[in-house]
Amino acid sequence: MTKEQYIQDHGIVKQALPNATFKVQLKDKSIVTGYITGKMRMNYIQIFPGDKVKVHLSSYDLTKARIIYRY
Repeated sequence: MTKEQYIQDHGIVKQALPNATFKVQLKDKSIVTGYITGKMRMNYIQIFPGDKVKVHLSSYDLTKARIIYRY
């Protein structure tokens, strides 16, 4: 999968779930399950409910997203 096939969007973290997953509400009010990228885990970047994040959505499954940046 190339980078062109990802849909980039912004959202707000609503709930923290186990195993570094989160419920993220996107700009269009839909809620997806987001997980942290490996670089964010390696650098110990913490994400809390209420944080604004940038996510990549796969074009195949629009219910899961990868959190790539925390504002």
